[in-house]
Amino acid sequence: MFYQTTYSSPVGRLTLASDGESLTGLWLENQKYFAENFPETWNSNHHLSVFKATKKWLDDYFDGEQPAITELPLAPKGSEFRQAVWRLLQEIPYGQVITYGEIAKKIAAEMGRVSMSSQAVGGAVGHNPISIIIPCHRVVGSNGSLTGYAGGLANKIKLLTLETVEMTDLYLPQHGTAR
Repeated sequence: MFYQTTYSSPVGRLTLASDGESLTGLWLENQKYFAENFPETWNSNHHLSVFKATKKWLDDYFDGEQPAITELPLAPKGSEFRQAVWRLLQEIPYGQVITYGEIAKKIAAEMGRVSMSSQAVGGAVGHNPISIIIPCHRVVGSNGSLTGYAGGLANKIKLLTLETVEMTDLYLPQHGTAR
């Protein structure tokens, strides 16, 4: 059985999903791939302990604190490859960014391969079902471009700004200018 609730945040309404014990989803409103691979009907239950813990985590995060990801029971659903990418995303420190290429190198090394496609990594990052907490917003293009955020580039910028990422080193590719 799946449960859902919502949370009002500085980046809009968030939908949280759970299997009753773990957090299985967290999506921004109108996010690409919203609730992909989830049942069409969920039960509302705002009182699950995992939802209370997640809302506390989000309160702390949006207050500028750095809550630990390990404080929450996470159970994102996806292939073995996607799971590996999402584990690496959880290692990106608060306030820092990493490139798709850097993640591809790490995944290749874990898998005993010479190389891995950055595009394959990008696909896994984009399908992350637990946005913000599994910090896919901290991944940028090889040249520092702010590309590929399923929750929208404006929200990616808000989240990175909240984390005090040095935005002058990053740019929007369609404009070619620093932000």
